[in-house]
Amino acid sequence: MGNEKKKIPFALQIFLGLCLGILAGLLLMGHVDVAKTYIQPFGTLFLNLLKFVVVPIVLFSIMDGVISMQDLRKVGSIGVKTIVYYTCTTAFAVFIGLLLANLFKDSFVRLSTEGLEYSAQQSPSFLETLVGMFPSNVVAPMSDANMLQVIVMALFFGFGAIIAGEKSKAFAAFVSSANEVSMQVMNIIIKVSPIGVFALITPVVAENGPGILGSLALVLVVAYIAYLLHMALVYSATVSSLAKVSPLKFFSGMLPAMMMGFSSASSVGSLPLNLECVEKLGAKKEVASFVLPLGATINMDGTAIYQGVCAIFIATCYNVDLSLSQQLTIILTATLASIGTAGVPGAGLVMLTMVLTSVGLPIEGIALVTGIDRIFDMGRTTVNITGDAACALVVSKMEERREAKKRQQA
Repeated sequence: MGNEKKKIPFALQIFLGLCLGILAGLLLMGHVDVAKTYIQPFGTLFLNLLKFVVVPIVLFSIMDGVISMQDLRKVGSIGVKTIVYYTCTTAFAVFIGLLLANLFKDSFVRLSTEGLEYSAQQSPSFLETLVGMFPSNVVAPMSDANMLQVIVMALFFGFGAIIAGEKSKAFAAFVSSANEVSMQVMNIIIKVSPIGVFALITPVVAENGPGILGSLALVLVVAYIAYLLHMALVYSATVSSLAKVSPLKFFSGMLPAMMMGFSSASSVGSLPLNLECVEKLGAKKEVASFVLPLGATINMDGTAIYQGVCAIFIATCYNVDLSLSQQLTIILTATLASIGTAGVPGAGLVMLTMVLTSVGLPIEGIALVTGIDRIFDMGRTTVNITGDAACALVVSKMEERREAKKRQQA
């Protein structure tokens, strides 16, 4: 007994990796090339491994979850609850972002907008997004890592297996086995998370350092206050009232995934660890396997906050005072736009283009915030994945109560 080594908790390992990465980044501030040449490749390698395992995990976990429910009405019930939760929390998120930005906008440093240039990516229309959700073949969604198409494909095969009944037993067994193998591959990759976190955060700090703040310091502070406020108010309220889980227990259980999201700035890359954390908190596997991949693609609370804060800041720089109706338009646009936001770094800028266009602000204003978008992205990704987990926990507990009530009535 006395010879047994005490293991450092995994959450603490990731936290130490994060802290050491920040320290190393500060030490290498004058040697950015060293950080990018010798440290960043290991972070990229780790992120590539996470992205590599995400497609099979999303594909097989959703299929396995749908098949295990054995009832299309149950899948529909979970789907409706998930979409309603994501839509409502996103609307709250952009409202909080706008509220705080309005409170501080008079203190924002008004940067010059002269000579600004920004090449906006084409934002897809609703019909283009709808058509783009459905794959034309089985291979392309997986090779392109198009998560919306992978989810749709998994749902169709899951539905088909339920309808096929007895004849789908062999297929269901294969899916279950493939899902378990994918999870084990995920576990292998996750074990090196502390090193990956270190390698991801070091070059970011080395390149940006404290100097990145400058005149945009208050905008960043407002965004991060909104991030924290949204998690503390909205997620705490929903997990405590709807999932009957202590907020303290929820956030402490989510720490490893939150730190992964912060350092990687990728909702999809954080998905494997998010699945592990939320299942430990008590979410049912089949529900988490359905809700989290969907959330990594369409649930963007952090991105919605970012859009609200940046829209007010850019309007201030252009001496434009947004009306109440314009700000309501921002809430609506940001909420709907989140459905088309992929869970990868930098996608928030595409959605910000849509938000600015909806209220007539020049999209060139995005150039004012692109320099520190990565810093915004780290915080908003953390909010996004925490919101996914809160939804998985809430929907899982609601389904448990619904099933218990049905058993009592039987």
